[in-house]
Amino acid sequence: MHFTKKTVAEKRSDFVKKLQSNKLLRFPGAYNPLCAKLIAEIGFDGVYVSGGVMSNDLGLPDIGLTTLEQVSLRSGQISRVTDLPTIVDIDTGFGNCKKTIEVFESKGLAGCHLEDQIAEKRCGHLDNKELVSKEEMIKKIKECVESRKDKNFLIIARTDANTVEGLDKTIDRIKSYEDAGADMIFPEAMKNENEFEKVRKNTRGYLLANMTEFGKSKLLEKKQLESLGYNLVIYPVTTQRLAMKSAEDGLKSIFKDGHQNNIINKMQTRKRLYELVEYEKYNTPDKKITDFSTEGHE
Repeated sequence: MHFTKKTVAEKRSDFVKKLQSNKLLRFPGAYNPLCAKLIAEIGFDGVYVSGGVMSNDLGLPDIGLTTLEQVSLRSGQISRVTDLPTIVDIDTGFGNCKKTIEVFESKGLAGCHLEDQIAEKRCGHLDNKELVSKEEMIKKIKECVESRKDKNFLIIARTDANTVEGLDKTIDRIKSYEDAGADMIFPEAMKNENEFEKVRKNTRGYLLANMTEFGKSKLLEKKQLESLGYNLVIYPVTTQRLAMKSAEDGLKSIFKDGHQNNIINKMQTRKRLYELVEYEKYNTPDKKITDFSTEGHE
């Protein structure tokens, strides 16, 4: 029970309609369902589920160690708590693109992106990545497109070729991926405005920009990305980084001081948490155990 109003089909179709408006859509990453509810409440256009964040959440590096079951369970939990469309990172397809698309579509996601690295992948902003052949990636994209039941479930093709083969070969791959049926292209690790612009000039369809911190890409503003013609921007690890930095600072303070009194003002209050989880909506008439109000709580 999450008091959402839209069906999965409606979330997907609304997403496609918004893309057709040619306005830049913003999808911050959610590391859990509560974070997704915050993203929706603030007014963003959608939610992103990062494969790297899923790995980090399990205490693992982003090198292809997570499973289809792990990522689909968590992304399904995230996608169902809001009326926003949620897109997910499926890395290299978990070894079976047909099954992977079927699973994520059944979990209520609005789309996914598949990358052209080998199965033993690396974070897109690290060096020494290895790619599969263009032909192998084309085969994967076609399999993904053919496996979906809802045409509004977006198949996004990510290419990591820029830091491996250079921009010209990246564009060559992009054109092939579009021809294979990808609904959107995700050019990873673009360095600056010039590279983002060159990709746009050589691409027919929708484009996704990755504004991840501490990576190879210059962090561009919303207006810059709009002027460059990009359709969607993700902030994949931002919320996890914010949360972990705050948690680390707070834990160090408690360890040093022996109490949390000095960091109370840095915490989300009980009242704010209860508002976000919509506590009062779960009230049932004549049942005191569920009769609750946020009033009187800080």
